Amino acid sequence: MAQGPWFYCLKHHTVEDRDGCAERHRLGPYETREEAEHALQGVAERNEQLDAEDRAWRDGD
Repeated sequence: MAQGPWFYCLKHHTVEDRDGCAERHRLGPYETREEAEHALQGVAERNEQLDAEDRAWRDGD
């Protein structure tokens, strides 16, 4: 069985180990396969947070 680090492949929408696709197609590394499976969720949450911070800065809140 393959061991980490784990990556989420943006090209194939799958979790891969270090021998997967080229780095330009990957998010990671993640310590566990489960973390890599939720990579896009984490990106979306961070983007929402950063967008809110940008709005607050722009609006002077």
